[in-house]
Amino acid sequence: MAEHLKRRIGLGLLTAYGVGVMIGAGIYVLVGAVAADAGIWAPLAFLVAGLIATPTALSYSEFSTRIPEAAGEAAYVGKGLNSQVLAVVIGLAIVAAGTVSAAAVLRGGVGYLTLVVDVPYVAALVAIALLLTGVAVFGVMESLALAAIFTVIELVGLGLVVWAGTAAEPVADWITQPEIVWSGVGAGAVLAFFAFIGFEDIVNMAEEVSEPERTMPRAILIALVVTTIIYAVVAWVTVRAVPLDALGSSERPLALVWQAGTGGDAKFLSTIAVFAALNGVLAQIVMASRVLFGLGKRNPSLAIFHRANPRTGTPVLATVLVGGMVLIGALVLNVSQLAEMTSSILLSVFVIVNLALIFEKRRNPEAPFRVPMIVPVAGLLLAGAALVFNIQTAL
Repeated sequence: MAEHLKRRIGLGLLTAYGVGVMIGAGIYVLVGAVAADAGIWAPLAFLVAGLIATPTALSYSEFSTRIPEAAGEAAYVGKGLNSQVLAVVIGLAIVAAGTVSAAAVLRGGVGYLTLVVDVPYVAALVAIALLLTGVAVFGVMESLALAAIFTVIELVGLGLVVWAGTAAEPVADWITQPEIVWSGVGAGAVLAFFAFIGFEDIVNMAEEVSEPERTMPRAILIALVVTTIIYAVVAWVTVRAVPLDALGSSERPLALVWQAGTGGDAKFLSTIAVFAALNGVLAQIVMASRVLFGLGKRNPSLAIFHRANPRTGTPVLATVLVGGMVLIGALVLNVSQLAEMTSSILLSVFVIVNLALIFEKRRNPEAPFRVPMIVPVAGLLLAGAALVFNIQTAL
């Protein structure tokens, strides 16, 4: 078994992977909740949320060129804060968060599938988990190519929603154009920030990327910009086509957009949501297995995972373990409650990574891709504020 992954991923596939991770099934629900806070200014809230995410994304971009390793955040924290113990804790937290998130998304996706096709729930769940794990074992190019196809399907679905929204008659809320209430926009932006979580998964593919010093920052930033634009456009057509009181109380706001624009049934959105879920599960299995692979290099007790199959170029044992944990989690755990914790875990990691970059830049200013010191400082403060908000909301 080899100890190195194969560098085969280019900018296109890596960017598609990042966009697919960020644009998941969440946008199908979250846009309504953001509109409840920000009103018709929900598109602005998403733009502000993208700006909030930008400093941390830039910090990840610089670190990804300084330390292009599969362990991602664990490697950054280990180097920046000079603590391998904290590095392992961070790495295992990322694996746990990815596993729980994938389990929750898998359950939701199978739920949508049973609305479209009459299949046994448990059998479908097991079959999909095994199939996606098998794809992740088979090869990273195959995994990311399949993820790219799923991403295209998601984007087509959102494109159809945008088309329907522009065809709908503007509602009274949109026509009256009330003044901006910045407190509402701010609250909506903090909520919308969680739709951008996922860009950090890109860095864990670093050991399989061609020319990571050039490719990683570009992929992270392009994915963030593309996602921000998509979210803002979807939010725009949503608040234009559907009354705000209906949006705030709906669990399927984009279905309301479709009905407003076409007058037809929006069952096809359930099919799109299935593909969004498959994309999310596959991306998290691939990501978490790479983190385990990277941790195996840094900790002797995890060294068994620092092995890549010479034929497939994938960390088979790590992938099988993560896929198995996702399946078990989806079958036996109360993943809906656990999934709510993943945002707090990831925001805590954002704070620590930004802090680690501050220390690393003070010791060694030179890097293939550099950002000003104000960037990680802003990332730390903004991620910390979002973490406090998230904890207060959960209490």
